[in-house]
Amino acid sequence: MSSDRTYDVIIVGGGHAGSEAAAAAARLGARTLLITPDLARVGQMSCNPAIGGIAKGVVAREVDALGGIMGRATDAARIQFRMLNRSKGPAVWSPRAQCDRELYPFGVRRALDEVPGLFLHEDMVTGLLMQDGRVTGVRTGGGEFRAEAVVVTAGTFLRGRIHIGSDASVGAGRVGEAPSVELAQELEARGLEIARFKTGTPPRIDGRSVDFTRTERQDGDPQDFRFSSYVRESIPEQRPCWITWTGEGLREVVERNLDRSALFGGEISGRGPRYCPSIEDKIVRFPDAARHQVFLEPEGLESTELYVNGLSTSLPAEVQVEFLHTVPGLERVEVTRVGYAIEYDYFPPHQLRHTLEVRAFPGLYFAGQINGTTGYEEAAGQGLMAGANAALRVLGRSPFVLERDEAYIGVLIDDLITKGTDEPYRLFTSRAEFRLLLRQDNASRRLGPRAREIGLLTERQNEALEILEERDLRVQRWFVETVIEPADANPLLGQCGSSPVRQPVRASELLKRPEVPASGLAHAGGAMFDPSTDTDAVAAVEIEIKYEGYVRREAERARSLRRQADFELPDDLPYEDLLSISSEAREKMARVRPSTLAQAGRIPGVSPADLQSLILEVRRWRRKEACFT
Repeated sequence: MSSDRTYDVIIVGGGHAGSEAAAAAARLGARTLLITPDLARVGQMSCNPAIGGIAKGVVAREVDALGGIMGRATDAARIQFRMLNRSKGPAVWSPRAQCDRELYPFGVRRALDEVPGLFLHEDMVTGLLMQDGRVTGVRTGGGEFRAEAVVVTAGTFLRGRIHIGSDASVGAGRVGEAPSVELAQELEARGLEIARFKTGTPPRIDGRSVDFTRTERQDGDPQDFRFSSYVRESIPEQRPCWITWTGEGLREVVERNLDRSALFGGEISGRGPRYCPSIEDKIVRFPDAARHQVFLEPEGLESTELYVNGLSTSLPAEVQVEFLHTVPGLERVEVTRVGYAIEYDYFPPHQLRHTLEVRAFPGLYFAGQINGTTGYEEAAGQGLMAGANAALRVLGRSPFVLERDEAYIGVLIDDLITKGTDEPYRLFTSRAEFRLLLRQDNASRRLGPRAREIGLLTERQNEALEILEERDLRVQRWFVETVIEPADANPLLGQCGSSPVRQPVRASELLKRPEVPASGLAHAGGAMFDPSTDTDAVAAVEIEIKYEGYVRREAERARSLRRQADFELPDDLPYEDLLSISSEAREKMARVRPSTLAQAGRIPGVSPADLQSLILEVRRWRRKEACFT
């Protein structure tokens, strides 16, 4: 931090959302300050030390494509990689990396320290500075800091409370860190709608006390996959994970102690994530399930600790030890850290614009769990967009919004603002209408040019993007222009169970056969590129040629959606007076205040008939306003 306490943008919090927000704002040229209670914990992985997964892996790659730091930090800390959903279509393939818990935040901090114009300061933000309804800075224990825009990325710290059993709870944002109480109270006092969510974490165990002969070993994929398209980090040594299962013994222990769970004992009022339930939730909600899968995942290269994925809990410590000892391989396990539940404040996201700016307070932005989401990747995507838009606002430039057909990040933000969330929101591929367009292999192709256009990429990243674009064009041209002789093609076709050819055939025509792989054609045709290293380019060409008709139809649907998006809705439209629209639709649109016809159509309870009436009402309202003016 410099002696001058005036900045363009201030970021509150140094987690995954805060780190990306700070880096994005500074890359755009805004003088940026990141304030967090403990600089040693910037970029910390508070729960599972893993990045990616179903849909989440695509978001991590999108963050990287937009110049973010998550991809390179993941590569530098990756100790196991797997491509999930390989058995399904390529539209839902999702990369996942198990990370070293110590190396990942080190990579985040190293990336932040490289960004010019970004300053870091250790303190707790206790309130906002406001003037005439606009944010003008923040208040901390050490004094005031001024800025034209503030991005709050408080994670689980807003009145956070940790629960271990029904009798033991303590105010905390994370274990060993105080909650942010004053900031939460001020935001609520300023009239913002507020609610409570909860999440949890499982116990950690000493891997030296595990009987691995009773578990199933799971190694990572061998390919040299990277999350970052722009920066090539050294990949650490790889480690296996292990799989085991719960049984009747664990069920009996949990059922016997349900009243001692903070969740079922009435200590927690907030709602938890439906798709990542605690072991108590699993036992109660799935009474007929004979067993539940458990993953034992390494915490790092220099640690013997294992993360027990699948056994999140708020039961007392002694009960956690008892149920762990019923799991095959864990009969004599030593617990290093007990699991816990954490309850915290969030602000329902219908109060935001698509830029993630709070409607009621210009210059104030929210990103991450404060918006009701869960997951590192969802937080990072929001953080990058909030930080970028805060900087663009201060610099007097147009906002940056991603549409649903452009990125999973666009789907995430639109879902939050348009549909809201009554449980911690996480992304799935099923939430996206344009999955064939939004793939992990084409993230840099989709978003790199957008990032370059608005200035989100560094000079080094711009140079890397140019190389990627040249590579993609070269690979695409090879498949379209190369003619393969029968003598070269038929051995591959025979291996694939495909009928032979008698005449020379273009590689692109052979690639249309479902059973013929692009990598095999490249080898058969003597391509000058290496399919094992140019994996993204080869995968993109293969998908776009094999699924050409599906891709074309999806692109047309996206264009139709864009036409609806071109019909803008006034921000001050008096929905309560539009009597030709159903009362339910009026009420919900008045709450969300959609910016376009397309967004209005995605609000639950708004029918096609309501949309037709809305068009007529808006035109009538505009004529009336024009006459009045």
